[in-house]
Amino acid sequence: MMITHRSAGYLHLTLPRLLDTLGPDDRVWLWQNGNDEATLAALRPYTEDPRVHRFHHSPENVKLREPTTWLWRESDARYLSKVDDDCMVTPGWLDTFVAAHEANPTFGVVCSWRHPPQDFRQELARKKIRSFAGGHQLMMNLWVQGSGYLMKRQVVEELGHLGPDESFTGYCIRAARGGWVNGYHYPFVPEDHLDDPRSPHSLIRTDADLLDRMPLSAKANGVTTVADWVAQLEQSALVLQTASLDPRDYQGWRRRLANARRRLRALTGRPARW
Repeated sequence: MMITHRSAGYLHLTLPRLLDTLGPDDRVWLWQNGNDEATLAALRPYTEDPRVHRFHHSPENVKLREPTTWLWRESDARYLSKVDDDCMVTPGWLDTFVAAHEANPTFGVVCSWRHPPQDFRQELARKKIRSFAGGHQLMMNLWVQGSGYLMKRQVVEELGHLGPDESFTGYCIRAARGGWVNGYHYPFVPEDHLDDPRSPHSLIRTDADLLDRMPLSAKANGVTTVADWVAQLEQSALVLQTASLDPRDYQGWRRRLANARRRLRALTGRPARW
């Protein structure tokens, strides 16, 4: 599924790329939030595309929970996924992730990696990189990003849908607590995050651009400058490479994430902004 909102500047890259990665048994669901005419105009040529299974237009911007639940409730696919409208997936990503899932029944959520190469710290991440059946490796983490992932339907059948105040991060942690293995396929399968100012395709170059486009996580953390946004992205990558793999550490996981912020400050000398 791709959820779109004020994304006309990116859709000509992200949506065709997603559609081009589909196999004969894969289907895309589209959900448009809001009435931005430029975004609707960019979507219209694709609403009748045979690779698009369903299209829904919500005049109100209902964010992410409602469309995610729509997909999880109404799809009967063996695997579920969301790709953000500001992200370009890598060709072959679905084949790689399906093969990993098929070879490893305990895999819950397998994900692409959206951070640039300079954010990877081998000396930190190597403790979390594990080998599994079929020659697959994961940089394990209890949660993954909410774009470019592939999740077994069995996870939803076992856990149900997102709780009223539950983020995708919290849902993944709940899945890990139930025994599902989550992580980033390694070597990483890249996802180009176009709202990262370091991406060559990004439309965020100045502080004014950031204020105009304002990613949800930047807004949630009070970010107002490109420098602070890049710092938040860098620190998010560090968290993924250093966070505990013990689900017991995330009983009351918001408190544990606060501890991760303190560890990041010790590592970087800067406060976390996420």
